[in-house]
Amino acid sequence: MLKIAITGNIAAGKSQVENILAKEFPVYDADKIAHKFLGNVDRRKLGAEVFADPQKKKKLEEYIHPKVKAEILKIFQQDSKVVFVSVPLLFETNFDTMFDKILFIASDEKLRLERLMRRNNFTEDEALLRIKSQIPQDEKIPKSDWVIDNNGSIEDLNRQVSIFIRELSSLI
Repeated sequence: MLKIAITGNIAAGKSQVENILAKEFPVYDADKIAHKFLGNVDRRKLGAEVFADPQKKKKLEEYIHPKVKAEILKIFQQDSKVVFVSVPLLFETNFDTMFDKILFIASDEKLRLERLMRRNNFTEDEALLRIKSQIPQDEKIPKSDWVIDNNGSIEDLNRQVSIFIRELSSLI
């Protein structure tokens, strides 16, 4: 099985790429796995608390990351030629070592800030707190096997993902 991580910084467009890939491949989302362990907690309130307090963030991560890792390892037990797992904090959690290949979704910070504010109804400060909590994408791109640039239209994104799928087909 070829294990491929989909990653990218917040609001880069990972979900859009997941949706396109899911038409042809098994695709899982580490955030959805994590939410399962959080139950019915108010994620906006929790996010405000943990992004404002590094100790609370660290404590939450120590609780949730091992559980998410265990679930990803279970996913790898299935019988499939290729599997994708979207892991937004792939490098921050050191989960990158679990995967054979990494697909990085890149987008300019200004655009990600606008998307995040619009998508989550965040203030600029709330959005910037989340953006700045991640390793900058220019440090992650060199560690990735493929990069899709998501600064353009949805048509452009679809075209790039189609090219990626053709390239991937030669590997599996």
